[in-house]
Amino acid sequence: MNLHRKGRAALVLALVVVVAMAFRVSWNALRDIAGAIGADDTAATLYPFVVDGLMALALIATLVLAGRDRTFALRVLAAYTIASLVLNYVHGLVPELHGRSVDWGRLADWDPANWALVLLATSLPVGSIYFGSDLVAKVLHHRPTPITAPITNAEESTNIERNRSSSDLVVSTPAPITPNARPLPRPVAVGFLKSTVTAKPVEAIEQPTVTSIERRAVAAESTRPRRATGRVPEVARTPRPKRTPDELLAEARKATADWPDTRLTAEGIRREVRTSPANARSLRDTLRAERGLQVA
Repeated sequence: MNLHRKGRAALVLALVVVVAMAFRVSWNALRDIAGAIGADDTAATLYPFVVDGLMALALIATLVLAGRDRTFALRVLAAYTIASLVLNYVHGLVPELHGRSVDWGRLADWDPANWALVLLATSLPVGSIYFGSDLVAKVLHHRPTPITAPITNAEESTNIERNRSSSDLVVSTPAPITPNARPLPRPVAVGFLKSTVTAKPVEAIEQPTVTSIERRAVAAESTRPRRATGRVPEVARTPRPKRTPDELLAEARKATADWPDTRLTAEGIRREVRTSPANARSLRDTLRAERGLQVA
């Protein structure tokens, strides 16, 4: 573990040294470019911090951030690296920039190239303010993802909880009652007071024999609604006993003996005697004739 930490510390230190040397090499070029676009001595001295300093800030943000914020930091780092490379390249192509003998605002002989270079050099300080503040805000509001515990620890904690719960169950569970346990002795009546009455022995109560219930397989009742199967065939129908007209008339007389005349109708007789409508009408006419009523 100590060797691993020492290796990481040595790697970071080497990176700081390389960045510092690269910053010193790029110092003259960026300072001369700043003087060529109209900056005074103080501004030209601070100009390398604007470009290369933001590159260092973007590099640190890349190591801290993650996801889309890290991609944004990488893009800022790449953009300012390319801009610094272009300005250093222009400084190497134009010897007049070394002694600051070039005219102000003149970085190339071709006008379109000169305009593009001046625009690039003058826009870098403004971009440093915008991108630098954005990167700092992202770093300050960044929340690192929590490190999940190893699986082995989770398994160990599960086993500990399981053992603990099982031990609790053993303690809290009462001892089982064995069937061969000896019964308690019967209490013996002790005569503390003088009495001539002798105690009668109590007969043992016979335990009823328990018959084992035979388990039978019962078909599960279906929950599906039964479909209509149509008319019941004649063979399956229960034949009704056939009554003669005299039997129907006797049964109708008995059923309608206490009926008023207004209730003596064919429908009422049919329901009471349970016969056909034709027989009910015939019985109605006969009963009304017996009562001396007018037949309908």
